[in-house]
Amino acid sequence: MKLNELTALGQPIEGGIFAGITTTKDGKHCAVILLEDKPGKRLTWAAAIKWAEKLKAVLPTRPVAALLFANVGDQFVKEWHWTSEEYEGDGSYAWSQTFYYGTQYGNRKSYEGRARAVRLIQLDS
Repeated sequence: MKLNELTALGQPIEGGIFAGITTTKDGKHCAVILLEDKPGKRLTWAAAIKWAEKLKAVLPTRPVAALLFANVGDQFVKEWHWTSEEYEGDGSYAWSQTFYYGTQYGNRKSYEGRARAVRLIQLDS
């Protein structure tokens, strides 16, 4: 995808909603597409990851979750949602993003929370 092919924030694109641009840890610039699919119930962290994989997508990283809150937060239930990142120092926790205040904190992976999936589409130069 080319940068000039992107639409305005919150607009439909590539089977989802354009939420912004991120740079991955390996230096790739990607469009963030928030999928409209939502699981029918709250999920544990492991179940949320599997659910996203079935959609050929991923849970957002912590930076992408913050971008989602900032740019398309109105697309979320005002509760906490799982990210893809484990909590440092304790493998029984994973990071979550709240969509009422925008904070991030760790939750036990066994807790059931909300989930949304994203696709990252690499941008061509």
